[in-house]
Amino acid sequence: MPPERPGSPEDPGAPGRPVHLRGRYLGLVAVGGAIGTGARAALAAAFPPGAGISWTILVINVVGAFCLGLLLEALAHRGPDVGGRRALRLFVGTGVLGGFTTYSTLADDTAQLLDVGRWGAGAGYALLSVVLGLAAVAVGVVVAGRLRPSGARGPGGAA
Repeated sequence: MPPERPGSPEDPGAPGRPVHLRGRYLGLVAVGGAIGTGARAALAAAFPPGAGISWTILVINVVGAFCLGLLLEALAHRGPDVGGRRALRLFVGTGVLGGFTTYSTLADDTAQLLDVGRWGAGAGYALLSVVLGLAAVAVGVVVAGRLRPSGARGPGGAA
């Protein structure tokens, strides 16, 4: 994606200031992250690990991967990453879904299983999480492509 022109009409934020340093966008990511993290924490507390395996975190990561694939593909079909599309991507994609999903808990859960000698469970949990996550992203992309409204632009801006 070409860099945005500073102060362009498509995104008139602080002229010349990189997007990641603009307060509006930082705020969107922070609020979204708080929402996503809160949802993950509530689900993890409601459904604790069984036999040392956090199935809730696995499901959260897979659902989050699907939603991220769906969101990013849907936004890509609707035009360039500016204005409202950028705000939605940062709030929902980076913020909510970034806070909802958790690689660190996956890594920690896997390490705990390995530490107690549960090599098969640890390796299986990690592998299953990654494979299901990749599959979920792919399904999200396909679903978004099929739900694309008529006349929506493709990734290259073509209708």
